[in-house]
Amino acid sequence: MEDAYARSVSEVLDFFGVDPTKGLSDSQVVQHSRLYGRNVLPEEKRTPFWKLVLKQFDDLLVKILIVAAIVSFLLALANGETGLTAFLEPFVILLILAANAAVGVITETNAEKALEELRAYQANIATVMRNGCFSILPATELVPGDIVEITVGCKIPADLRMIEMSSNTFRVDQAILTGESCSVEKDVDCTLTTNAVYQDKKNILFSGTDVVAGRGRAVVVGVGSNTAMGSIHDSMLHTDDEATPLKKKLDEFGSFLAKVIAGICVLVWVVNIGHFSDPSHGGFFKGAIHYFKIAVALAVAAIPEGLPAVVTTCLALGTKKMARLNAIVRSLPSVETLGCTTVICSDKTGTLTTNMMSVSKICVVQSAEHGPMINEFSVSGTTYAPEGTVFDSNGLQLDLPAQSPCLHHLAMCSSLCNDSILQYNPDKDSYEKIGESTEVALRVLAEKVGLPGFDSMPSALNMLSKHERASYCNHYWENQFKKVYVLEFTRDRKMMSVLCSHKQMDVMFSKGAPESIIARCSKLLCNSDGSVVPLTAAARSELESRFLSFGDETLRCLALAFKTVPQGLQSISCDNENDLTFIGLVGMLDPPREEVRDAMLACMTAGIRVIVVTGDNKSTAESLCRKIGAFDNLGDFSGMSYTASEFERLPAVQQTLALRRMTLFSRVEPSHKRMLVEALQNQNEVVAMTGDGVNDAPALKKADIGIAMGSGTAVAKSASDMVLADDNFASIVAAVAEGRAIYNNTKQFIRYMISSNIGEVVCIFVAAVLGIPDTLAPVQLLWVNLVTDGLPATAIGFNKQDSDVMKAKPRKVGEAVVTGWLFFRYLVIGVYVGLATVAGFIWWFVYSEGGPKLTYSELMNFETCALRETTYPCSIFEDRHPSTVAMTVLVVVEMFNALNNLSENQSLLVITPRTNLWLVGSIILTMLLHMLILYVHPLAVLFSVTPLSWAEWTAVLYLSFPVIIIDELLKFLSRNTGLRFRFRLRKADLLPKDRRDK
Repeated sequence: MEDAYARSVSEVLDFFGVDPTKGLSDSQVVQHSRLYGRNVLPEEKRTPFWKLVLKQFDDLLVKILIVAAIVSFLLALANGETGLTAFLEPFVILLILAANAAVGVITETNAEKALEELRAYQANIATVMRNGCFSILPATELVPGDIVEITVGCKIPADLRMIEMSSNTFRVDQAILTGESCSVEKDVDCTLTTNAVYQDKKNILFSGTDVVAGRGRAVVVGVGSNTAMGSIHDSMLHTDDEATPLKKKLDEFGSFLAKVIAGICVLVWVVNIGHFSDPSHGGFFKGAIHYFKIAVALAVAAIPEGLPAVVTTCLALGTKKMARLNAIVRSLPSVETLGCTTVICSDKTGTLTTNMMSVSKICVVQSAEHGPMINEFSVSGTTYAPEGTVFDSNGLQLDLPAQSPCLHHLAMCSSLCNDSILQYNPDKDSYEKIGESTEVALRVLAEKVGLPGFDSMPSALNMLSKHERASYCNHYWENQFKKVYVLEFTRDRKMMSVLCSHKQMDVMFSKGAPESIIARCSKLLCNSDGSVVPLTAAARSELESRFLSFGDETLRCLALAFKTVPQGLQSISCDNENDLTFIGLVGMLDPPREEVRDAMLACMTAGIRVIVVTGDNKSTAESLCRKIGAFDNLGDFSGMSYTASEFERLPAVQQTLALRRMTLFSRVEPSHKRMLVEALQNQNEVVAMTGDGVNDAPALKKADIGIAMGSGTAVAKSASDMVLADDNFASIVAAVAEGRAIYNNTKQFIRYMISSNIGEVVCIFVAAVLGIPDTLAPVQLLWVNLVTDGLPATAIGFNKQDSDVMKAKPRKVGEAVVTGWLFFRYLVIGVYVGLATVAGFIWWFVYSEGGPKLTYSELMNFETCALRETTYPCSIFEDRHPSTVAMTVLVVVEMFNALNNLSENQSLLVITPRTNLWLVGSIILTMLLHMLILYVHPLAVLFSVTPLSWAEWTAVLYLSFPVIIIDELLKFLSRNTGLRFRFRLRKADLLPKDRRDK
């Protein structure tokens, strides 16, 4: 029944055909169960493990690598190769792909846990009336129409409609669903609000929420998927994970690279068709296979096999840095996504605020001699910790607040007229509440005021252990005054009172809504001398105006009073609640975190828009936004602050415009949060969404990066990409800065690997075009790609964060990893790397003292060596020295190129290698590994290499070092913007860009 909240109790009962005094009959239960289904959340159809594994290989680059591995293996078998040589290359490629697939499967498996943990918020049992009697049944057996008894401490087992209240008040904590900072009062009256949201449905008890006060009966109106919790489950079920910006760009790069590779491979094969029939190949077909093998080697050279592993490693390193900033990353790609976040949709309660109600203002009457003289005090401290000070209206600290008569009585009343508990949790090292947050705020106030008569009070209290300190002053008052009778809060009185006995005196303390308390007061307590004087009309008017001013500041306001009653009284009634003595007003709020204002400013500087999203009412939320700086320099909030219903009433065009200016979105329910994320994503925004409740889970999953609170629900954490251990908005800003730095480093090592691979492609291509012997064997190329490229590329991830990383605007989602000018730069570097490698190969044959000193034409005609007379043996072309020199040049030139990537545009003289000792260490380790395969015989045989002489090493250095000079020149051109733009290619990005680019 979808509109049960708008129907009267009798209409709802008639709809289900149930008698509230007897409940459903057995036959009705069977009928309703068949009609409405069971009270369970349906399980998601899991993706089979084998499909998850296959999904990881659904990538163009991966497919090309698999084909290259298979073709390489088949060609090795066709040439008669056996043993380790034939299997090494395909085995290494497949091993890398398997490792990356494992990471992907683990990530996707974690995502499914969110739906499982949602079931933890379903009640296990329910007290149900059937056939005229109550029984305790499993909650899964409930059906619409069942009459359920609920009381304080119960978890609501299904969506229920209140039909009867057995207590004066009935309150429910529904924060996990709506995000409201306080418990909500429920009643049996029907709701007449049109387009009612969850917060408006005062007669509906939502599945999974908790009863915090009262007792009553309700009828089941929704079970399973037809509950508020069920709609969240369905929303999560139909949310597809979006690819991160980096993943999209890498996929585009893969497609681009695949086309280039295919083109070059075909070109190399076609260019050499004339050589297929060379006698050295032993026939046209064998010649075709030989050049096909070269094309496969070219594919292996062009594809950066180590790229997925290096990206994963760099992101993993980033997660460690973020963990130190209290940001625990659950999904590796989300590290990079943070870097291009343009909008942060932040939950108010618990993220921007402490989610700990605290008293911030106190108003008392100082004296009444010459008319009422009001005095205000402010109180510091924004948590439940009994730490804070009281300041007078001039901002001066009160050393002994309890010596002020009104503050003394306020502390006394706050301690005694209170049913909550404040305690210290040593496991979490924090103070926690049991009961209503407003009552706990009064307990904390009593601790801050302290006790009268002790000059050493503040220092003495600080000597206590945290467990003793939690409620020391409250316990003092509870020991001084014995509670005799409690008159509970009711909606008509809007106050509660407690009768206490102290020695030979009985006192009644009262607290409640200011208008109710002040109306029942006839006297007031003066703070100047502790005297009690009559409450005049002028004083009453002044107090009411102060109460209204507290409301303007959106403070939750309570008034406190006391009354001396006849001794020996054992109970009190509402008749006793008159002729009270007014003590004072207290204003409390869920205070903003102290560091949030600076974090908001940092976001604005970084070009990131913050939208505050809350279930609270509009005025409360606007007040918070003013305090944290979201509305700085704005007198008029129109067009920036909307409730969910206001936004929904706007035409589509105006909604689009409103989204571009929106700063506050209030009175929302879960579907609105998800709608907001989708709408912003449709405007090409990269959205980060924070949340802690079950209600936030669908939006967290839909957002580009979902950020859950460490103190939040398990469902929210499981649906998120990142968890804030300290629940602090400022930690998000620090994580964004780290995300930007990680992306910059990721970009640097991707560019490094691209330039290296361009060098390898140029090397093979030039060798094929010139008609000289194979410069590098496929296994040598694989070694260079995996070991010598991988280690320095990973170390580039340790480059330090730029000082101005949060002063730049967020990068565009469609920004290519390698732009036109940079592609030109790294094409130049790559061409030099390839030419230097070929030059090293030719040098050994033509100029080396240890080589045959052939002429260039003899080297180009090596294939006809067996058909003509020569002064050298034809076996010289199978010597391992030239390929070893070429491979060593490739390794060393890439080590120098790694140093070039310490910065995109800064010279090595400015950012020296000392700024990243990890990179220096990786270069040393890489060279040691390279020495190992050169000088350890079994490895030398495996990689077809041989030890080099000093003269050969000298030649390697001469050919390698110029890469630094070339890149320094290109960096100089980059820093000189005029020259840089002159060199820009016509197309902004060589890599493909999607149509949604901004």
